Amino acid sequence: MKLRFTRSALDDLNRLRAFIAKDSPQAARRIGEALRRSILGLTDQPQMGQKLEEPADVRRWIAGPYVVHYVIDKQTITILRIWHGREQRTS
Repeated sequence: MKLRFTRSALDDLNRLRAFIAKDSPQAARRIGEALRRSILGLTDQPQMGQKLEEPADVRRWIAGPYVVHYVIDKQTITILRIWHGREQRTS
């Protein structure tokens, strides 16, 4: 399966990396790489994330302390949003 990131998901990744990099650029790189590997694992088993009731067709993958929302469409997994589990989020 192909993996695609929405602009919001890319913005989330940049925001998370920048937050960590303020204290440790090395940790930001290490955590970013671990998160990337975890998300790439969805291409082998896209159904492993929990299906949400709302919004319909969205799945949630827990990658360490991070929450990833995504949808599956034929041969593409689209990453919608990425948050740290402790963040307040509205969507």
